[in-house]
Amino acid sequence: MSRLRLTLACWDYDRTRALADGRVRPEGIDLNLLPLEVEETFFRMLRGREFDASEMSLSSYCVSLQREDPAFIAIPVFPSRFFRHSCIFVSRKSGIREPKDLVGKRIGVPEYQMTAPVWIRGILADEYGVDPASVGYFTGGEEEPGRDEKLKLDLPPQFRVTPIPPDKTLSAMLAEGEIDALHTARTPSTFYSRPDEVRRLFPDFVPVEKAYYRRTGLFPIMHVIALRRDAYLQNRWIARSLYKAFVEAQKVAYDNLRVTSAMISMLPWQVAAVEEAVTELGADWWPYGVQENRTVLDTFLRYHHEQGLSKRRLQVEELFAPETFEAFKI
Repeated sequence: MSRLRLTLACWDYDRTRALADGRVRPEGIDLNLLPLEVEETFFRMLRGREFDASEMSLSSYCVSLQREDPAFIAIPVFPSRFFRHSCIFVSRKSGIREPKDLVGKRIGVPEYQMTAPVWIRGILADEYGVDPASVGYFTGGEEEPGRDEKLKLDLPPQFRVTPIPPDKTLSAMLAEGEIDALHTARTPSTFYSRPDEVRRLFPDFVPVEKAYYRRTGLFPIMHVIALRRDAYLQNRWIARSLYKAFVEAQKVAYDNLRVTSAMISMLPWQVAAVEEAVTELGADWWPYGVQENRTVLDTFLRYHHEQGLSKRRLQVEELFAPETFEAFKI
């Protein structure tokens, strides 16, 4: 029997590897999986719509939904989640010692619309009273000059966003004190090469992030899986088929991490890390699905609206293909 051939761009995660090597096959689909790094995947999908489906920044996806003819529709699979307190870097020259010191400062962000900075700004506002409009933002390449926003933004005037010079990088500007702090997804190279000039705002970030989760119950979602809407409309069944396959592939990763006779990763204390994750977040510590993630998604959509990235507050139901909201029961 012929199967529908689809190309999916997604990084090489443990939770997707069974899809890549064929141990898990989506029903009715021959999947061509391209293990691209996330920046390349996002750029090529958002600018050129090159793939049938791809991993996508949750924030950029929400921006895309507000276009007159939205190009994508997502399924509630979240290949990337990340507590982001560790991703606020400050320049020694800035004098920043605690979150409130960020007010009035110059903050670098590779892109204002990036999901990681959306979460960081929201956390700083909710937890520490740092209004997202109380700082100036400077956008551009973190390690390479010339980066710009993947999708054009139309922000309210209270958010001051300025591109950095075309020959500059945020990583170097942070070390030189040309910006005071950096909200980012990738650790800047100058954190390692110039440790006397660049440090984390929360050096001992793990206890801070655990306390945040215990207080809020939020494990921030970074990425979704987005389908090109034209491909979805031609065969709406692919949304449920892909969702089921991602769930099955994730189960393989869960099972592998729980094996103690030999470790699947090179982390020397993997067993302890798994047991700690279960204790802190539960047996399904990385849940897929809409209902299981309603609170974290709704929080993100509030941040997205408060920070001027969405003209109105989107609802969780608007994000995902309706075929993924419920399943048959026997």
